[in-house]
Amino acid sequence: MADTTFGPQGWTPERLGDLKGKTFVITGANAGAGFQATRILLAKGAHVVMLNRSAEKSAAAVKALKDEFGAGAKVGFVKIDLADLASVRDAAAEVLKTVPRIDALICNAAIAQVPTRELTKDGFESQLGTNHYGHFVLCGMLFDRLEEAQGRIVVVASQGYKLGLKTIRFDDINWDKNYSANAAYSQSKLAQMMFAYELQDKVRAAGKQVDVFVCHPGASATSLIKTSGGLVTRFVWWLMTKSPMVQPAKQGAYPEVMCATESGLEQRALYGPTGRMEFVGPVGRGSLEPHAYDKAVMSKLWVRSEKETGFRWPL
Repeated sequence: MADTTFGPQGWTPERLGDLKGKTFVITGANAGAGFQATRILLAKGAHVVMLNRSAEKSAAAVKALKDEFGAGAKVGFVKIDLADLASVRDAAAEVLKTVPRIDALICNAAIAQVPTRELTKDGFESQLGTNHYGHFVLCGMLFDRLEEAQGRIVVVASQGYKLGLKTIRFDDINWDKNYSANAAYSQSKLAQMMFAYELQDKVRAAGKQVDVFVCHPGASATSLIKTSGGLVTRFVWWLMTKSPMVQPAKQGAYPEVMCATESGLEQRALYGPTGRMEFVGPVGRGSLEPHAYDKAVMSKLWVRSEKETGFRWPL
């Protein structure tokens, strides 16, 4: 049944109050939903720190945002490559040095449908390494700063978690055998969700003050498939973007902004569009398959993630 908490239109940015004095850190914010989320937050007076891979595209994005919101718009940029854990550590250190308060960290960046198996600099399958391990370390390094503000971590997942194996392939986590662009992407997004739900349990057990929310953008016209998908995938996606099954990137940003700001949300939930197939439509609480919070798999993934990244969480 569709969530009607926010009325027939679902959650929209009209619900936002004044965000002056609040700081949001967003990965992958120079295009697509991340850029639109930045625009929505800046419009309400927030300070936004973009964590992006390309310095050139980030400079262009900052300029566009200052042109729109005025030279005084509080928007900055820190370079990060989520596929390189040394870069993640450097970026987190830079954020800790320059950003005294973090109200929410939005894990928005992702790569998808990489046509042939690639490895990150650290030797991980590229989608798992970028989407999950990179954010795993980033969240861990910024956790104490988030807790000081009783802040939030927002993990941007995907409906793709329902496809593929519906679990983590621990015996071949890097897809040395039988690589499939779709299945590897689905596993990387499921890993992100399992990380978030396991983190909720760990935060509660430790008596810490950080909320963790999971959302997805639905089918939104962002550059995700265009930047990492293969030729056929890109063409099929281009056709889909011309149909009513795909919504504008701005609407794709609503779930992550809602999860970063709205009070009274459930943590063990998945937020996103609640319309047709949960691809489009009013934003609210959607359906969540139980395999996404299978405790045994979540706990095992956490231990494996600490081991693979060499990062021990302060929990």
